[in-house]
Amino acid sequence: MSTTLIEKGPFYIGVDVGTGSVRSCLINDTGEISAICEKNINRQELLHEHITQSSTEIWDKICFCVRDILKRSAVDVSLVKGIGFDATCSLVVVDENNHEPIAVGPDFLNSDQNIILWMDHRASRQTDFINKTGDKCLKYVGGKMSIEMEIPKIKWLKDNLPAETFKKCKFYDLSDFLTFKATGNQAKSLCAAACKQGFLPYGVEGSITGWSSEFLMKIGLEELAENNFAKLGGPLNNRSSEEVNSKYLSAGDYIAPLCKSSSQELGLTTECIVGSGIIDAYAGWVGTVAAVSELDQDISTDELETNSINGAVGRLAVVAGTSTCHITLSRKPYFVEGIWGPYKDILINSFWCAEGGQSCTGELLSHTLSSHPAYEELKELSKTEGLQVYDYLNMLLVNMVKERKERSILALAKHIFFYGDLHGNRSPLADATMTGSIIGLTMDITIEDLALKYLVTCEFIAQQTRHIIERMTSSGHHIKALYMSGGQCRNSLLMDLLTNSTGYPVVIPRYIDSAVVFGAALLGASASNVYERNRKEGNDDILWNTMKSMTKSSKVVKPTTIDNPDRKLLEVKYKIYLKMAQEQRNYRAMVDAVEQSYM
Repeated sequence: MSTTLIEKGPFYIGVDVGTGSVRSCLINDTGEISAICEKNINRQELLHEHITQSSTEIWDKICFCVRDILKRSAVDVSLVKGIGFDATCSLVVVDENNHEPIAVGPDFLNSDQNIILWMDHRASRQTDFINKTGDKCLKYVGGKMSIEMEIPKIKWLKDNLPAETFKKCKFYDLSDFLTFKATGNQAKSLCAAACKQGFLPYGVEGSITGWSSEFLMKIGLEELAENNFAKLGGPLNNRSSEEVNSKYLSAGDYIAPLCKSSSQELGLTTECIVGSGIIDAYAGWVGTVAAVSELDQDISTDELETNSINGAVGRLAVVAGTSTCHITLSRKPYFVEGIWGPYKDILINSFWCAEGGQSCTGELLSHTLSSHPAYEELKELSKTEGLQVYDYLNMLLVNMVKERKERSILALAKHIFFYGDLHGNRSPLADATMTGSIIGLTMDITIEDLALKYLVTCEFIAQQTRHIIERMTSSGHHIKALYMSGGQCRNSLLMDLLTNSTGYPVVIPRYIDSAVVFGAALLGASASNVYERNRKEGNDDILWNTMKSMTKSSKVVKPTTIDNPDRKLLEVKYKIYLKMAQEQRNYRAMVDAVEQSYM
């Protein structure tokens, strides 16, 4: 991209660490992206559902990406005023004395593998044990902790590491580790601590320390309570206190400038301000929900309130990648069974967040295609046509409608019923034991059959999104529109299914593939703005004003009328979807009852 229009600066950098890659981008103060760089990162799975990564590799790839965008954009690095980080909610383990990596297994001799990835499901027994305590902190994660959260992973490490090794462990969420590497400052993100570690922000359930000694003792992690919770980052910083032992910050708050060593590694100056990091899905919220679209004219000014932070309420960020997260903001807490949260202060001070999620969406689509006998044929035909595989399949489905004289694309699969929780259910059932099922199998192994399997997979993703939203709205949330991000936005079939299944308009961002890393850059811009205002105001309106001034306009996909035949078909198949989910659990219970009678 050209830098001729943005050569004056100031500039801001975003760093996004996803499941499979590191990305960085450079933006100016109007939100124009001038350069992007991406590098793949490795993950290791020596045992089923034991998935690890390397913090050393990730930091090295971050430094490469940042230096690359600086070189290609040719900006004066003194004009780069802020940098923000987001990352997957993965657990980083280091030595508390020297911050050297500690092996997290299953190969305990390989200390380079010191991250337990978010999608690692090794800690099922520990998760069940924690949830049986019924501790008050579980109320704020949808009623029970997920196997994907970090406290169960720490419990697994205690159960499997030598006692002397566990004793010297210090634990970071990956986003917090990155801001620590960048600054040397151990300020923590409220987002990571509250969402994944059982932390209660100040005042929630009377919380003063953030961490609960009682809870940690109850689950056999008393070591985490020692020395003022040093292994987790220390006690909560009461904002009214003059004695600051540690800091827990909302998104885009000021942490510190880059330290000397990291500024040199990144190719930046020590004048560059680092913002409080967040989990990658929340950066998707930051990077999308402030977008202007035609909905701003369709909805009354009183309802939309675009000029104040209240304008963010009701805008559901749907952040799609390997998995999908559904994040919304509210003025007060709503407790929703199977939906994570409510989380206080993690994005905006005095506001609450709720988070639904699907454990695999992009991964599910990929699996549907790659596991089918016609996959190689699909790749060859797509290549011949010069199309992406999903675009080719969408074209094939259009042709199949004509050839089979069906009413519509959806009618092609009207008698195929697919339930796709192949990696367990994150929301709203919160059941890691859920699996997939299909009704309508035949012996057809042609590419047309692959197209139909792809179609019902997209349908499942949309129907489950509706299930999550309905659980949210029935508990008090008011949703106005879905603000999408991720490559799935390019899939017109999936976007149509999402809007028609849920009944809500879908807003497509300008930066489809870069919304999350763009959100990370906005964190750096917000922190820089906080710093410029002498760090007195926090991020209350600064983050939102930064988002509003720098987020570009978006296009909208709207649902068809409620009496449209496809809407009616989706309504019927939604009822079937719900029944398939319940029947799976019923069948499992019936079989377990028989098996247990012989024990």
